[in-house]
Amino acid sequence: RHKLKYFDKMRCLRKRSAVSFLGILVVCLLFMNLYIEDSYVLEGDKQLIRETATHQLNPERYVHSFKDLSNFSGSINISYRYLAGTPLPRKRYLTIGLSSVKRKKGNYLLETIKSIFEQSSYEELKEIAVVVQLADFDSAWCEGMVQDISQKFAHHIIAGRLIVIHVPEDYYPVLDGLKRNYNDPEDRVKFRSKQNVDYAFLLNFCANLSDYYVMLEDDVRCSKNFLTAVKKVITSREGSYWVTLEFSKLGYIGKLYHSHDLPRLAHFLLMFYQEMPCDWLLIHFRGLLAQKEVIRFKPSLFQHMGYYSSYKGAENKLKDDDFEEESFDIPDNPPANLHTNMNVFENYEASKAYSSIDEYFWGKAPSTGDFYGIVFEKPIKISKIKVVTGTEDRQNDILHHGALEVGEKIVGSKKGRQCTTYLRLGEFKNGNFEITDVEHKVLFDINCMRILVTKSQKEWLIIRSISVWTSQTPNQ
Repeated sequence: RHKLKYFDKMRCLRKRSAVSFLGILVVCLLFMNLYIEDSYVLEGDKQLIRETATHQLNPERYVHSFKDLSNFSGSINISYRYLAGTPLPRKRYLTIGLSSVKRKKGNYLLETIKSIFEQSSYEELKEIAVVVQLADFDSAWCEGMVQDISQKFAHHIIAGRLIVIHVPEDYYPVLDGLKRNYNDPEDRVKFRSKQNVDYAFLLNFCANLSDYYVMLEDDVRCSKNFLTAVKKVITSREGSYWVTLEFSKLGYIGKLYHSHDLPRLAHFLLMFYQEMPCDWLLIHFRGLLAQKEVIRFKPSLFQHMGYYSSYKGAENKLKDDDFEEESFDIPDNPPANLHTNMNVFENYEASKAYSSIDEYFWGKAPSTGDFYGIVFEKPIKISKIKVVTGTEDRQNDILHHGALEVGEKIVGSKKGRQCTTYLRLGEFKNGNFEITDVEHKVLFDINCMRILVTKSQKEWLIIRSISVWTSQTPNQ
């Protein structure tokens, strides 16, 4: 019996030893695997430019690393030539990046730079840096553009807010014989692939110049005091997660990023430079960093003004119909409860018309007496109101017959609050309503506002945006 107990004990010890040994072995293998994987990722990061230079990049090899994009947070080792200006003496709030190449027809770069500076106040100019990358391999064209920029914007260069850079052709990958995705012609693939690399190099340069970065094209007009509008939006998003804020709905115009994301975005564009156009890659990048939905603000701050594309001089008449030249005057839209008795289509609920994000309310054919109501959390003084109905795609889904009213004297519970008396401010014309100096026309503090349907219509109704500007808040 004692012998049996002894052998049982020895068996248990052997089992435990084997388990312990296996555990240690597994841990060692895991550490070895992590070490190998980390070394692989780091080596992959170092080899990235060399591999793109021989266009043998295998995107699948890097997919695992996008679970932690910090592996690609380091800058890319590129030598930049300063064609005008010098390194910034201090960090700014916003960097505006432009990449430009020679066009067969037209050139809008100088007008774009002029618009940036002219539409900014003296105080705003202190907080911005403009980086222009001349990305053409024609040295004579680059020299000519540098002379023009230096003559027209000398004081901005001296003030340290304008830099012109160039990346030598040696740093670019081979741009011939690339994959022809989407059945694009070879020259189109070459054009968009080089453009991806241009932007990657520009982003890499701008990574440490400011807190935020906005991407523009070289044929853009800016709205007045666009920086102040951008700052107001960024402040309103404090505490919420975002990767990209959009201030134009066209291509890659007006896309805003945290500067700390620029190295990762630069690596990303280089990895997939020959796969698809830049604006498509930007959408994938946003999704990989867990921002699934577009966050776009109205009105747009930047407008495409070029008539001829930089690709073969083809016509490009794209315009952003949400652009407003005086976008500095963006609405306040104070906190409010929103409700309607209209039949709402799918998820186009009432709240979407009152948001500054690119969404809208959509209701089925409204009848006389139907309304869209806003009950403010606190009584307010209003200076201006603007309501836009319909969209570019559905131009007939407007409010054909309606009025806008403001009210006072709230009654009811928190969920069912409404005003007892209303004052009509005016009628809708061609689906839109706008009124200024409201505080001089309405003598009471406003508790409610409503859009009232005054005649039934067979068309559905899209309320695209409701904008409210407040004056001073009344004393409570």
